[in-house]
Amino acid sequence: MTSQRQIVFWVATLAATLFFFWYLQDILLPFIAGFVLAYFLDPVADRLERAGLPRLAASSVIIVSAVLILVLAFVLVVPAMANQAAILVNEIPQLSAQLVQLANEFAPQWLKDMVANNGGDLQSTLADYGGKIAVWLAGFAATLWTGSKALLNVVSLLLITPVVAFYLLNDWDHLVARIDYWLPRDHQFALRMIATDIDVALAGYIRGQGTVCLIMAAFYAAGYTVVGLKSGLAIGLMTGLLAFIPFFGAVLGGAVALIVGFLQFWPIEISLLWVLGVLVIGQFIEGNFLSPRLVGHSIGLHPVFMMLALLGFSYVFGFLGLLLAVPLAATTGVLVRHGLTRYLTSGIYRGQAAMQDDG
Repeated sequence: MTSQRQIVFWVATLAATLFFFWYLQDILLPFIAGFVLAYFLDPVADRLERAGLPRLAASSVIIVSAVLILVLAFVLVVPAMANQAAILVNEIPQLSAQLVQLANEFAPQWLKDMVANNGGDLQSTLADYGGKIAVWLAGFAATLWTGSKALLNVVSLLLITPVVAFYLLNDWDHLVARIDYWLPRDHQFALRMIATDIDVALAGYIRGQGTVCLIMAAFYAAGYTVVGLKSGLAIGLMTGLLAFIPFFGAVLGGAVALIVGFLQFWPIEISLLWVLGVLVIGQFIEGNFLSPRLVGHSIGLHPVFMMLALLGFSYVFGFLGLLLAVPLAATTGVLVRHGLTRYLTSGIYRGQAAMQDDG
């Protein structure tokens, strides 16, 4: 097979894969969750296997333990979180109106005069923007709920996802060996190198960032609840779990906590400082201890390309794309780096003289 035909084949395969994900995105989330869970827990299964436990028994112990933890979370945490989240979403218009009133009260006179010179008044302008933001936040919350229904559905969570994770975890080594057997023989070594680099990038993010999210969700939920923040459990869990989405997750969660805290406690500065303190301490712990140790720099992507990936994949695939943006971008980054290395050593880059010297 010529190089051109190989390129056409792999481009067609990539296009078919993307179309498959796009067309079935509404039902894929439990299966992707099962894959991520199996990938996340594969090192645990390997350790149990090295300790003498058969792979089937190790997979069974891990999945049963994970299901029990999820059931316990649904019984103890999810109802309270869902109730607080519903209250918070219903209060968005009221919170927006309070924020507009405070902004108008403390805005400098020059700003009011500037808005008045343009044919309006500050309060109505802020109310207009506040209404748009409130609608966007409510829509975003609805999108999260709609996009997460497949995962939050009891049948999907307690049946489909664990079953998928169990089979993948039990057969993980066999699947890897089978895929390795399918690799083109002429490019087997290069493809193994690419797969190894992709595994390093994905392991650093999925396992590392997933652990960071769980730790930070527990920290923020406990911290905001202790300081008395309204809907503190829901806001804290949301802030921690949204850290899986770089840039936007932490900003959104922190902004919601500060806005709710400001409207709830103003003008009691000490309570506001407690809310701010929880956020600052959490960011400090995550940025200086957890992320460097658990995630590191394994993704290897520039922040600009990371943001582009988040916006692009979320636009095409919705909430599912938002979750998959960083892993897919990391995979793409590995492929681009290897392709660039091949290009820099090729005659296309080096020119005709270099090709003749090699000949």
